[in-house]
Amino acid sequence: MIRVTCVSAVLAGALLSATTPLAAQSPNAFGIPTGGSSNPAANIAAIPGSRAQGWLGQGRSEVLARHGMVATSDPLASQAGLEVLRAGGNAIDAAVAASAVLDVTSQNDTGIGGDLFALVYVASERKLYALNAAGWAPAGWTPEFFTQQLGLDRMPGSGVNAATVPGAIRGYEALLDRFGNFGFEETFERAAQLAEEGWGQAERRHRDLAGSLNKLRRDADSERTFLVNGEVPPLYSVIHNPALARALRLIQRHGADVFYEGEIADAIVRKVQDNGGVMTHADLAEFETEWVEPISTSYHGYDVYQLPPPGQGWATLEMLNILEVCAPAHGLNLADLGPTHPDYWHFMVEAKKLTYSDLHAYNADPDFVDVPLDRLLSKEYAATRCSHIDMNRAAEPSVKGGLDGGTIYLTTADRWGNMVSFIHSVFSVYGSGATVGDYGFVLHNRGAPFTLDPTHPNVVAPRKRPFHSIIAGFVMQDGNPLMTFGNMGGSVQPETHAQHMVNVIDHGMNVQMTTDAARFTHSQNSNTLSLEQSLYSLVGPALESRGHQVRPVDGGAVGGYQGILFTVDPSLPLPTYGPESVTEDHPVNGVYRAGSDHRKDGQAAGW
Repeated sequence: MIRVTCVSAVLAGALLSATTPLAAQSPNAFGIPTGGSSNPAANIAAIPGSRAQGWLGQGRSEVLARHGMVATSDPLASQAGLEVLRAGGNAIDAAVAASAVLDVTSQNDTGIGGDLFALVYVASERKLYALNAAGWAPAGWTPEFFTQQLGLDRMPGSGVNAATVPGAIRGYEALLDRFGNFGFEETFERAAQLAEEGWGQAERRHRDLAGSLNKLRRDADSERTFLVNGEVPPLYSVIHNPALARALRLIQRHGADVFYEGEIADAIVRKVQDNGGVMTHADLAEFETEWVEPISTSYHGYDVYQLPPPGQGWATLEMLNILEVCAPAHGLNLADLGPTHPDYWHFMVEAKKLTYSDLHAYNADPDFVDVPLDRLLSKEYAATRCSHIDMNRAAEPSVKGGLDGGTIYLTTADRWGNMVSFIHSVFSVYGSGATVGDYGFVLHNRGAPFTLDPTHPNVVAPRKRPFHSIIAGFVMQDGNPLMTFGNMGGSVQPETHAQHMVNVIDHGMNVQMTTDAARFTHSQNSNTLSLEQSLYSLVGPALESRGHQVRPVDGGAVGGYQGILFTVDPSLPLPTYGPESVTEDHPVNGVYRAGSDHRKDGQAAGW
């Protein structure tokens, strides 16, 4: 009877459709792209819903877990980190595993041809470590090489002569050798498997690929690696990179030396020299990472940490100092004003301009020049900046400068209390655009921020590290770890780190809310202030009346955040840590709370 009824219903529906026109339907049912719409979601007119509790504008709840946490810009990377944690790995192992997956799925932002920085809190030592894995310039990179041999008046932004030595693989090695429970074999397994079996093309990476089409077409190896018949693979299609899988398998078997001294090194040098570059085997083989001392400042009772130069993280610290010291000098209280008041945003932007003027005047490789951080990061210096802020009028930045960037930030934590703040990048979207075709990875273009001005501290020089945009943040209180955080996105990073700290410390936002709140970014070159659309509608006209050049932007302009907060429960015992407890279940004496930016493709995940 049921079968007959169903057939009758089908026949009746067919008869009805033959005589009665159906209502219009989407040609992109289930969001499946068609030839006329590569991303159907962009054309849908709908109103977002709201939450039932807390701040209704928050996009999702915090993720809470006790045994471990991973927050990245790709769910596949987050899951890879969790796999390693559950198998007995620690936060360091999980960070490498998650980052290796991003090296496969997100070469628009990162890859094994890039650099990395990390802040690592080691619970058994109660100490915060900092790793600088930024590659140096080839020995042949003198100003004369670019001006006389290449005939340039500025550093190239793409091609092999924008690529410094990639530091990431040595960085992975340094992290695993010093603090990991596992090695390359375990931490690279999921990434290698994905490169072999394929993964789905997500929205943001599809957009970046489409925007880089001409750049990738200029390099035959890039075209073969990232495009299909010279075109962008469709959204949601399955992507493979068997050449990259070979590179990852080699590193699993032979370690980092195969990248810097073995057959991958041979392929890198061949790629560079065949295209007019001067990188040599010695440039790769002699490169080493550096363990450096973290730098910090206090902000309203919390200690905020960054890595030292050549990264730009110290600008976050200077900006926080100016906000703390100069707000009372102008009769302001950021917590009382709140992020809906024009005075609040005007003050933040003016503090940013002062900070970035110092950043672009002084930042460079400290092995070559003195960056006067003792002075620039003092509260006394911040006090001298207050009179440069006019609350009635927008200023022109005294020093110009700016960096683009395609970057991933991720963070991990484990059941023993270790926490990692980790950032990894090829700089511009698809880096230099020059791909090592035998092994399926693009070289970064970290050399682009160098200058050819011989009077500037960031002038290019052999074996010098360039001004670096990628930064990782960490917060402690009374010597105890509290929060890891970061916000990828080139020049936006220091100003956005400062915004997050104001959000969580002054306003009491949770670690998800801080990223769901609207942000600003300001161009130090053009003096243009960009506000996310809802924020522009609220305060844009008021800021324009003070002389700001204001424009509305979407979330792509303000980068992407991840964060993990540790909330201790004093009634719980401290976790044990040591070789005998690696595979045992010892949750931390509290709970991890994590947030992930809705502007990216990722997630926070824990267990």
